Amino acid sequence: MEEKSLQRTALLVTTLSSLLTPMMASAVTIAMPALARDFNMDAILLSWVASAYLLAAAVFLLPFGRLADMVGRKKVFSLGTVIFSAASLLAALAPTAALFICARVLQGIGSAMIFSTGIAILTSIFPPQRRGWVLGINVAATYSGLSLGPFVGGLLTQHFGWRSLFLAMVPMGLLILSAVWLKMPQEWKEALGEPFDWPGSLLYCLMLIAFMFGFTLLPRVSGLGLILAALALLPLFLFRESRIDHPIFQVALVKGNPVFAFSNLAALINYSATFALTFLLSLYLQYIKGLPPRDAGLILIAQPVVMALFSPLAGRLSDRVEPRLVASLGMAVSAAGLLLFVRLDSRTSLEAIVAGLVLVGFGFALFSSPNTNAVMGSVEKKYYGVAAATLSTMRMIGQMLSMGIATLIFSLLIGKAQLTPESYPLFLRSVQVAFVVFSALCGVGVLFSIARGRLH
Repeated sequence: MEEKSLQRTALLVTTLSSLLTPMMASAVTIAMPALARDFNMDAILLSWVASAYLLAAAVFLLPFGRLADMVGRKKVFSLGTVIFSAASLLAALAPTAALFICARVLQGIGSAMIFSTGIAILTSIFPPQRRGWVLGINVAATYSGLSLGPFVGGLLTQHFGWRSLFLAMVPMGLLILSAVWLKMPQEWKEALGEPFDWPGSLLYCLMLIAFMFGFTLLPRVSGLGLILAALALLPLFLFRESRIDHPIFQVALVKGNPVFAFSNLAALINYSATFALTFLLSLYLQYIKGLPPRDAGLILIAQPVVMALFSPLAGRLSDRVEPRLVASLGMAVSAAGLLLFVRLDSRTSLEAIVAGLVLVGFGFALFSSPNTNAVMGSVEKKYYGVAAATLSTMRMIGQMLSMGIATLIFSLLIGKAQLTPESYPLFLRSVQVAFVVFSALCGVGVLFSIARGRLH
C-alpha cells in the first residue's frame, strides 16, 4: 500500500512539473507582442525571450542529470522547483528587457534540474511492464503544457497583463514542493559516492553554448566560427569521456546501443521540426489575423487536446508493439501536418489551421511516448538519470534549433525591423520558408526513427 501511495505521489508531482515548466515556456510566445511593446524589442531580440530559457536548460540538463544520480534525484528536483519559482517571480517584477532575459536564464536552469530528474524518478519507482503507460502520462503532461501555454498565456495576458503569467507559476511551484516534502520520503541515488566529472562538465557546457549561441548569430561570420569551434570540441569531449571511469556522459550508451542513440537523434530532429510551430502561429494569428491573445490561444489549444488524449494510449501501445514502429508513424504524421502550413497566407482559414494543429498533435502523441519508452528501456537502472537528462537535452537542443531556424529566416528576410503592417508580406514569406524546412526535417527524422533497431 505504501509503495502504491509513493507511485501515485511521484506520478502526480512529476506530471505537474512536466505540465508547469513547458507551459511557462510556451505561454510566453503568446505574450510576445505585449513584451515587444513594453520593452521595445525587435523581432530578433524577441526570439531571445524563448532562446535564453532554452539555451540555459539545454546546457545544464546533462550535468544535473549526472549530479542527481550521485546526490539524490529528489534533492535536485526540489532545488530546481525552488529556482524555477523564484525566477518566475523575478521575471514578473523585471523593469527592463535585460533583467527579464536574465530571469529567463534562471528559469532555464531550474527547468534543467526538474527535467533531468522527473522521468528518472518515475522510471525508478514503476516496474517495466507499466513504464510505457506512466511515461505516456508524463509525455502527455509535457506536451499539454507546451501547447496549453498559449491558451493560458493569452487569457492571462489579455485580462491581467503578461506579468501575471510569471506570478501564476509561483503558487504552482509551492504546491509541487509541498507534495515532494510531505509525501515522498524516499531518495534515489544509485551512483552515490562516485566522483563528479567537473572538467567534462565544463567542456560540455562550453561546447553547447558555442554551438547554440553561434546558431543564433547566423548568417554572420562570428556565428559560423562559434559553430565550427563547438564541432571541434565534440571529438575532444567524446574522447575524454570514453577514457575516464565516471564520466558525465556514458559514451558507451551511444556507441554500443543503437536504440538509445537513434531514439535520441529522432527526438532531436522531431523537436527541431515542430517546436517553433507555436511561436510562428502565435505571431501569425495576432499580427496577420488580428486576433486578441485569448482567441489566438484558443485556436492553438487544438494541438494539446489531441496530444493529451492519445499520448497515454501511444505509451501503452509501445509496451506491446515495437516502439520504433509507433514512433516512426507519429513522425510521419507530424510531417504531413507541417506540410499543411507551407502555403499559409492571410486568406488561410482558421479551420485549416486547426486541422493542421490536430494532425501535428496526433503525430506528437504517437511519437513521444514510445520514443521515451525506447530510451529509458534501453539502459541499466544506474543510468536512468543520465538517460533522462540526455533525452531532455535532445528536446531542449531541438527546441533551440527550431527557434534558431526561425530566427535565421527572420534575419535573412526581415532583418532587425519590428513587425509592422509594412513588413507583414516578408513575415508571411518567412513563415512559409520555415515550414518547408520543418517538413523536410521531419521527413528525415522518420528514417532515423526506423533505423533505431528493436527494443522488444
